[in-house]
Amino acid sequence: MRRISVKVSINKVVKFLIASDVALSAGWGFIAPIFAVFVTEQIEGGSVAVVGIATGMYWVVKSVVQPFLAKYLDGNHGEIDDFYFLVGGLFVSGLIPLGYLFINTAWQLYAVEFIHAIAMACVIPTWAAVFTRHIDKGEEAFDWSIDSTALGFGAGIAGILGGVLVEAFGFEVVFLLVSAFTMLSVVVLFPIRPLIAPKGHRLVRPAMKKPPFTHEKGAF
Repeated sequence: MRRISVKVSINKVVKFLIASDVALSAGWGFIAPIFAVFVTEQIEGGSVAVVGIATGMYWVVKSVVQPFLAKYLDGNHGEIDDFYFLVGGLFVSGLIPLGYLFINTAWQLYAVEFIHAIAMACVIPTWAAVFTRHIDKGEEAFDWSIDSTALGFGAGIAGILGGVLVEAFGFEVVFLLVSAFTMLSVVVLFPIRPLIAPKGHRLVRPAMKKPPFTHEKGAF
C-alpha cells in the first residue's frame, strides 16, 4: 500500500496573515447575529428597511472603490504600500464598532457604514495581494484551506457567543470586543513588516491559479 505523507509547512508571512484574518473575522463574527437587532432597537426609526439600506450601502461602496484602489496599488512595484493600506484599513475598521456606540439615527448609521466600506476596500485586496505573493509554492491549496478553516471556526464560535453576550451584557460589551479583536488583527501584522518588499522591488510570484472564490472579512 502506498503511504501518503503530509508535510505541513507554512511560511511566517502567511501564518501571521492568517492570524490577522482570523482575529478580524472572529471579531466581526460577534456582530453578525445581532446587527439587525441593534438597528431596530437602538437606532431611532430603525427598521428592517434601514438594516437593508445600511448593509447594501456597505457592499456597494466597497465594491465600487475596491477595484480602483487595487489597480492603483498594482501600479506601484513592491508591496510596502499594500502593507500600509492593509494596516490603515484594519485600524479604521477597528474604530467602526466604537462608532456604533455613539450613533442613534439612520443617517449616522449610513455614514459609519460608508467609512466602514472604504476601510474594508483597503483591506480585502491588499491582504489578498500580500498573501498571494508569499503563499507557499506547491502548497497553495493547503494555505488557502488553513485560512478558510481557521476563519470558519473563529467566525462560528464568535457568532454563537455574540447573541449570548448581548443578552447578558448589552451591545456595548460586544462592540468593544469587536473593536479589540480588529485592533489585534493590526498588531499581529507587525512582525511581518521586515519581510515586506519595499517600493521598487517586485517579488517573484509562484505560478498558480486564482482561487475560484474569495471570502469577505470584516462584514456583518
